[in-house]
Amino acid sequence: MTTPRSMRKKKTTNLLTEVELEFMNELWALGEGSVRDVLDRLPSERNLAYTSGATILRILDEKGFVESRKSGKTLIYTPLLEKDRYQARSLQNLSRTLFDDTPATLVARLVDDAGLSEADLEDIRALVERRLQNDSG
Repeated sequence: MTTPRSMRKKKTTNLLTEVELEFMNELWALGEGSVRDVLDRLPSERNLAYTSGATILRILDEKGFVESRKSGKTLIYTPLLEKDRYQARSLQNLSRTLFDDTPATLVARLVDDAGLSEADLEDIRALVERRLQNDSG
């Protein structure tokens, strides 16, 4: 006997693979969409087969990053994970695994090596100053 789709245990993982993140970025931009909707947003040189796109979205569903619902014969996928929450999770993981859990080291690497413009650096300074004011007042 097969287990109904809604009863299957979701796989749990914290981070997306590169191709999963590519698909999630398109779903976040769309709000929701079908396999075709997502594939149509990818650069034409990606040239992914429909079945490959369907597999990637099914895996995202199994991992609990998206949910799917039927609309006629088409599955419509909706992100369950908010983009800003995933960005925060990814940065925390990066800080922990690559920068010895020292956020200042991560920021220093970004500021030193990213070729940031003076305007970028001023924006960063303004963000830090605003955060310091909010924390102290």
